Amino acid sequence: MAEFDFILSDLSDTAEFGQQLGKLAQPGDVICLNGDLGAGKTALTQKIAEGLDIPATCYVTSPSFAILQEYPARIPLYHMDFYRLGDESEVADLGFEEYFYLSGLTVIEWSERGKSFVPDSRLSVTLTIQPDLSRLAELDFGSGTWEKRLDKFCRAVSMQ
Repeated sequence: MAEFDFILSDLSDTAEFGQQLGKLAQPGDVICLNGDLGAGKTALTQKIAEGLDIPATCYVTSPSFAILQEYPARIPLYHMDFYRLGDESEVADLGFEEYFYLSGLTVIEWSERGKSFVPDSRLSVTLTIQPDLSRLAELDFGSGTWEKRLDKFCRAVSMQ
């Protein structure tokens, strides 16, 4: 299974999924979040941060204008938002590629704008708003170990 799709019915489903991602994250991991404006990329990142045991004094916000925000946690969280970048050359010019290989978790919103720089071992999550306002979450496990790490979660979601 290189890909897996499921529905996030509400914010509690998003919280459960995000916290699971944070708990399973390992140093050097990259999670790519894609989807339209309002699809829930930042909300999911906030829950990933909770799963990383980010201090309660840190509030994770969208880095749309800052482009990069770092947060202390069990492993550091490098939260990037490529929405305002014009093309991949801007990712290269800003040197963000270096973060993909550090000792933290890199979460990138609008990652398709820097696609050629993102490692193949990443987990990609595409969120699509459904007519009932739930979210379709499409996972692409890449070439890393995310598929194995998320196996139990995916099997549980499949049985619902």
